[in-house]
Amino acid sequence: GFGSIMGTPIINQPQVGILALGAIRKLPAVIETPEGDFIGIRHKMFLSHSYDHRVVNGALGGMFVKRVADYLEAWDPNMEF
Repeated sequence: GFGSIMGTPIINQPQVGILALGAIRKLPAVIETPEGDFIGIRHKMFLSHSYDHRVVNGALGGMFVKRVADYLEAWDPNMEF
């Protein structure tokens, strides 16, 4: 990759959607625990997507990116495929 943190992917016809994944970087983040919140360092990555609104509406596109984000946030490197 290019090492960019974020970008806007451009659809090439006949594609109807495209997803861009930014570089993973260590960034400060609020970490919530039962004992309270604190600032810590977390690995973060930006996701962005573009889609043809004639085929995909905004709600469906947003649900797709949320599902990808949820999957990546819960990813276990020891999980078998």
